[in-house]
Amino acid sequence: MPWFVKLETGVVAKPQFDAVIPAHLAWLAELERCGHEPRSGYWADRVGRSGDGAGGMLLFRAGDWAEAEALIRTDPLILQGCVTWTLHEWAVVFPRTGPADQL
Repeated sequence: MPWFVKLETGVVAKPQFDAVIPAHLAWLAELERCGHEPRSGYWADRVGRSGDGAGGMLLFRAGDWAEAEALIRTDPLILQGCVTWTLHEWAVVFPRTGPADQL
């Protein structure tokens, strides 16, 4: 399964954002249960900057672009309008694990 990356930037006040985090964490746990190997976090160097959504990243596996986008669109942070986001398919080149990883 290919890797995908969701990059996001917060667009709501911190209390509103933080209220959605429990649902977001439950969503991540479900991705893990389903074998998508999620790795999620935020930009620690941006925390506390006034007027600037800290943002973060989610790395996960999906069968293809359509599945990856469908999964992302169910993220509570997106459903509640807390973030803007972009999705990318990530071509892993190191470590090399097979022909699909070659440039």
